[in-house]
Amino acid sequence: MRNSCLPPWLSDCTELHLSKPKALPGARRKGIRGHRVLVGPNEVEFVDGIWVSTRARTWLDMARLLPLHHLVAMGDELIRSPRPDLEGREHPHSSVDSLRAMIARHPNLQGVVRARQALELMRVGADSVPETFLRLAMLDAGLPEPELQLSLRPGDARSPSADLGFRLRRVAIQYDGGHHLQEPQQLSDRRRDKAFEAAGWSVIILDKADRDDDFATAVRRIKRALRSSAVNPAAASGFATA
Repeated sequence: MRNSCLPPWLSDCTELHLSKPKALPGARRKGIRGHRVLVGPNEVEFVDGIWVSTRARTWLDMARLLPLHHLVAMGDELIRSPRPDLEGREHPHSSVDSLRAMIARHPNLQGVVRARQALELMRVGADSVPETFLRLAMLDAGLPEPELQLSLRPGDARSPSADLGFRLRRVAIQYDGGHHLQEPQQLSDRRRDKAFEAAGWSVIILDKADRDDDFATAVRRIKRALRSSAVNPAAASGFATA
């Protein structure tokens, strides 16, 4: 997954996880971690000659290992809307409803409680792992739920958008990952930010350095921006009737 949602202690793991039906003995071999599992027919797929767990089932199995925020990030990646021109697919890997149904089929699986907690925190629209971590840091700090992929001009397919933000307060938040360092992308980013600023929005730009303190400094910046931003009457009216 892009911008790996796995913590370092797990992303560096070289063990192969091999699962077998519960009726069979677990695998015991050096470099292999064996599991005995119950798996539904739609929870495995045939890839390059090998039966492997689907992305969705892998997410559920990881619930016993991953911290909650990392599990949410992994789930956000599964349910986000892809960009067909960049990814060659038109549909998300899974959906909240599908994941909820799978959890219901495995009520006694180790980690299932954490999976339920993660499912309630997952949102369609998080376009990267850092965006998920930022959103969760905001919620942990008591900030209201931000809108994701917030369009400056709703309904306009050519409108610039912010990764997260608050339309009511006209605060746009951008997380610029590594690809934003490329000159063509920087030019696009500047046009994007100027469009929001010209419309009277406050624009907060964050990057990898803001992850060093788990977005604590970034959250303080966002709080200051929200306190100093006047409510947009037009947005307030639209929000109230939505």
